[in-house]
Amino acid sequence: MFKAALFDMDGVIVDSEPLHYKAYYQMFSDVNIEVPDDLYASFTGQSTLEICESLKSQFKLPLGAQTLVDIKRHHFKQLFNSDTSLHLLDGVLDLIKDYHSHGMTLVLASSASMANINRIFERFDLDRYFVAKISGADLKASKPHPEIFEKAAELSGHDAKDCFVIEDSTNGIAAAKAAGIYCIGYDSLHSEDQDYSKADLVVSDFKAIRYDALAKLLSTAS
Repeated sequence: MFKAALFDMDGVIVDSEPLHYKAYYQMFSDVNIEVPDDLYASFTGQSTLEICESLKSQFKLPLGAQTLVDIKRHHFKQLFNSDTSLHLLDGVLDLIKDYHSHGMTLVLASSASMANINRIFERFDLDRYFVAKISGADLKASKPHPEIFEKAAELSGHDAKDCFVIEDSTNGIAAAKAAGIYCIGYDSLHSEDQDYSKADLVVSDFKAIRYDALAKLLSTAS
């Protein structure tokens, strides 16, 4: 059985995507660009800075990428404080508690900024379960580059072969596999237009990967 679980955050732990969507599209309106939904969907799993660098290039914007990031984060912070729809995904807290009670090491590996990660963890009191948190925004490259999961495995204190990733995005799954780590794709109602074909296992209900259920699945597969 695995010794460490490396969790993505947006779309896996918390349903913050609607807030990100609103914040991004408010920023798009501020800078007078029209971003098609299919282009927006392709950004899932990337850091805000990389997304804004891509937007600056594609739309030939005069503003710097960091300025776009600041505008988007300003909108997100306002939404975070005012939007009551933000909540943990169904079953994820039970899953986190289940892994923790079985002695598994939990690490958060998200493309979100550390400020947003800390807001989420504080609101839902999650720090008690995780030994470390890592933000892709602080790394040289974001998903689908494997760096974030390579570093997350290091932070767990276990070999990559003893870790697994829970991801909901095409880019995140690609990053996990590029890092040589077993990946569980979480196909939820909130994860649209994502490709799970490279995941080692795909689930749509966290009950399917509770500690005992996952151990049974892995022993059957082997």
